[in-house]
Amino acid sequence: MPLEFKDYYTTLGVPRTAGPDDIKKAFRKLARLYHPDVAKDKKGAEAKFKEINEANEVLSDPVKRKKYDELGANWEQGGVPRPPPGARGRTSQGPGGPRTEFHFGGTGFSDFFEQFFGGASRQGFPGEDREPRGGRARRGEDIEGEILVTLEEAMRGTVRPISLQMTNPETGEAEVQTFQVRIPPGAIDGRRIRVPGRGEPGHGGGPAGDIYLRVRHAAHPEFHAEEADIYHELAVAPWDAVLGAEVVVPTLDGSIKLKIPPGTEQGRQMRVRARGLPKGKSGERGDFFVIVDVHLPTKISAEERAQWEKLRSVSHFKPPSGFDAAQ
Repeated sequence: MPLEFKDYYTTLGVPRTAGPDDIKKAFRKLARLYHPDVAKDKKGAEAKFKEINEANEVLSDPVKRKKYDELGANWEQGGVPRPPPGARGRTSQGPGGPRTEFHFGGTGFSDFFEQFFGGASRQGFPGEDREPRGGRARRGEDIEGEILVTLEEAMRGTVRPISLQMTNPETGEAEVQTFQVRIPPGAIDGRRIRVPGRGEPGHGGGPAGDIYLRVRHAAHPEFHAEEADIYHELAVAPWDAVLGAEVVVPTLDGSIKLKIPPGTEQGRQMRVRARGLPKGKSGERGDFFVIVDVHLPTKISAEERAQWEKLRSVSHFKPPSGFDAAQ
């Protein structure tokens, strides 16, 4: 069955000439609209949210985007695409001929993404034949893939149904196995989750290999994670940055009140301890960091302009030493 081409530009609603800021803005707008926690149609929103994340995963990465743009013309012209340099296929060639083709379902990534940009691979033993020699039992090979995990799932943990289809290219026979994968609380980006005995079958009576799913955090419109720490950009009005204020800030497990100290500068980081992701079974948690983004008004009324003019006339502010206004 041929792969279905994914038009990631259409998914995000941006032209092919869109810059990184345009892509980021489009993703955030759509992600806020279709995030499963806020959408009324949970099932439909979850599927749409995964599509948006996949498109953002490719288009926000310069290397992946370049590969994708090289692929697109082949589909538009009705040709058969070839994986771009560096793409990871889902079949491999052994001494005995073509090996089993496999692909995952339920990981959050489409077959199209897995074929050209994903991490599905087979972990074998270099130099070994596929078939055992002299009746010697051989363990089946491990299979690695990627699984898209939202920050909410990483916070609370969840159980995800996953399917794996393995097709023998010589006989055309396909076998589908479905199993449950437990994503533990605190599953940080890059963590590998082991599913024992679900890899390729063993040979000559040997045991089956394992599956390893590498966690990939889904992009979030409000937060991003670094290990167990969570970061959030907070838009602050200039008067609140100067005078100080008390604001309500969202976190992954509820809103909190935060005091903005007077004289807060652009880019300042404020830490809230133990409001990040869980750290294993210890009960400890990472921290939550708020990054201040002072927003200046771009359009002001005549009355507002008069107030700013008044402020300038009475202000004692002096540029830092060495500042050159002509620069």
